[in-house]
Amino acid sequence: MKPRTVPTVPTAVAALVALTAALVLTIRHDGYFTDAAGLFLRYAACWALFALALLALRRVPADRARPLLLAGALAVAATGLVAPPRTSTDSYRYAWDGRVQSAGISPYDHAPQDPGPARLRDAWLFPTGAACAGPDRAPLPGGGPVPHCTRINRPAVHTIYPPVAEAYFLAVDRLAPAGARHKPLQIGAGLLSLGVTGALLLILRRRGHDPCRAAYWAWCPAVPIEAVNNAHVDVLGVLFTVIGLGLVAERGLCLRAAGGLALGAAVATKLMPAVVLPGALCGVRRVRDAAAVLVPAAAFTLLSYLPYVLLSHDSVLGYLGGYVDEEGYDDPSAGSRYALLRLVLPDGWTLPVLLAAMTGVSLYVLRRGDPARPWSGALLVTGCAFALLTPGYSWYALLLIALVALDGRGEWLGLALAGAAVYLLAPVFGHRPALGATAYGAAVLLILVAPVLRRRGSARPGAGGGPRLSYDRVRNS
Repeated sequence: MKPRTVPTVPTAVAALVALTAALVLTIRHDGYFTDAAGLFLRYAACWALFALALLALRRVPADRARPLLLAGALAVAATGLVAPPRTSTDSYRYAWDGRVQSAGISPYDHAPQDPGPARLRDAWLFPTGAACAGPDRAPLPGGGPVPHCTRINRPAVHTIYPPVAEAYFLAVDRLAPAGARHKPLQIGAGLLSLGVTGALLLILRRRGHDPCRAAYWAWCPAVPIEAVNNAHVDVLGVLFTVIGLGLVAERGLCLRAAGGLALGAAVATKLMPAVVLPGALCGVRRVRDAAAVLVPAAAFTLLSYLPYVLLSHDSVLGYLGGYVDEEGYDDPSAGSRYALLRLVLPDGWTLPVLLAAMTGVSLYVLRRGDPARPWSGALLVTGCAFALLTPGYSWYALLLIALVALDGRGEWLGLALAGAAVYLLAPVFGHRPALGATAYGAAVLLILVAPVLRRRGSARPGAGGGPRLSYDRVRNS
C-alpha cells in the first residue's frame, strides 16, 4: 500500500491564504502606541506563517510554483493597502516634500513648521484643534489658543532625503489626484515592491537559480508592512540595487557601467545601498573593471544633487548630520546602537572595532567574492553591518531581504525580524542595549548554526552529493 502524500499545491495555497489573512489583521491593528507587545506577537505570527509558506512552496512543482509565487506577491503586497501607515510617519514627510516641490520650492530650504511654505498646508498633514490629540502628532509653534500640529515627524528640521528620493516624491505628488492623502505613496510603493519581485525573477532565471527564491522578498511580511503600508522610499533604493547587481554580474564593461549607474541611483535614493559596493566589486583584478562600476555610480550620485544645489538656498544634506547625532551612531554609549559589541567591549572601543571589522569583511569580499554572484558578497557585508550596528528601524532591512532573495541563504532573514523586534518593542522595554543584544544575538546565532545544520543534513546517507542552499534544489515537474 502506497503511503499517503499531502497535496503540495493546496497546502501551499492554504499557507499563503493564512499568511495574507494574518497580514491584514496585523496591519489593521493600530497598536503601535497602545499595544506594542500585542502588535509584535501578530507580526511574529506573520513571520511564522511566512516560513511555513516558503516550506510549502519548495514542494510545489516548478510549472505551478511560479504562477503561485506571482499570485502570492500580488496578494501579500495588497495587504499593505488596507490601512493608513501604522508604525511610521515618514511617508507624511514624503508627501510634504512632494507638495513643496510642485509649488516650485526646494525641499531643502524650509522645515515643515517654517512660515514660508505655510500656504501649502492642509488639514490632513496639519490638523488643528481636537485632531491634535493623537500620539503621533507634533505640535507647531504660534498656534494661539487653538492647538496646531502636524503628522510630519521632526517638523523643526529640514528634510534628510537624497535627490532621487525627492524626485520620486515630486512625481507621486504630480500624479496623485487631489485629496488622495496617503494612498498614492502606498500604491507607488506597492508597485515598486512588485517591480523588485520582477527584477529578482529575471535575474535568478538568467543566472540558472530557482526563481522561487524571489518568494523570500515577495512573501516576506516586512514588504507589505514597511514597503507598502508605511510606504518607505527604501523600496525604490532596493529596486535600483537589485537591478544594479544583476547588471554588474554580467560580462562586458557596458553592462557593468549600467550596473554602476543603477547603484548610483540607489545611493542617491537612501545612501544605505552604498554598503553593497564591495560586493559589486568582488573578484575585480583590473582598475578599469572597478572604474566601470565606481565612476558611473559616483557620477550619477553627484550629478543628481546638482539641480537641487542650483535651486536651493540651504544645504542639500539637510538633517543628515543631526540624524547621525540623534541616533547615537557617533556616541556608542547612547541608545541601543552597537548592542552586541557593547556586550564584550568598553563603549569607547565599539566604533573603532566596528570600522576595523567592516573594513576586514569588505576586503575579504573584494578578494574572495564571486564576481558572478556579487549579491553574495553584498549580503555578507550588509548582514555584518546590521549585526554590528544593531539598527532600531525595521525598514532598513528591506535591502537585506532582497539580497537574501538573490543569494538564497534564508537564515540571514533573522536580522530583519530582529530589527522589527527592537523597533516594535522599544515602547515596552525602552531603547536599552539589552533589547537589541537579545534580538540581534538570536539572529546571529541562527546565521552561525544554519550552515552547520545544512552540512550535517547533506552528509546523511541518502541526502545527496552535497549541500544545497535553500531553493537550490531539484524540483519535481
